[in-house]
Formats: sequence, structure tokens, C-alpha cells
Amino acid sequence: MVFSVSRIIAHLSEFMTLLPGDLILTGTPHGVAYNKPEPDYLKEGDIITCGIEGLGSQRCAVQAAVSSMHK
Repeated sequence: MVFSVSRIIAHLSEFMTLLPGDLILTGTPHGVAYNKPEPDYLKEGDIITCGIEGLGSQRCAVQAAVSSMHK
């Protein structure tokens, strides 16, 4: 990570109220997957599981983006 979790929370807390259950998604630095021999980008149908030991986990299915121009 570029910034520590505590630094990210401190920064966000300066201009917004963080509530229990809020998610802070940081992503990865630009080009991380691109430089791999076989990039493994997320694709429709992939399942992402995020969790914290002792707290629980959440599963999300990746869906293709729908362009507002094609609705």
C-alpha cells in the first residue's frame, strides 16, 4: 500500500464522518496487473471475498459495467 490504513482513515475523517460498516476501497497502484506475464484482471462472474478475522466476510460478484449511452 502507498499509504497506511491509519493515514487513510485520518485523512478521510477530516472531511467526512465514517460510520460502522463503511468500506474504504484503496485498489492497487496503476499498472500492477499490467506488468504481470499473464494479467489477471477482474471479469464478469468473478467472486470477490473480503473479510476481517473475527469480524466476518463479504462476497461480491463482479458484473459488467453498463454504459449510460446504451441503456
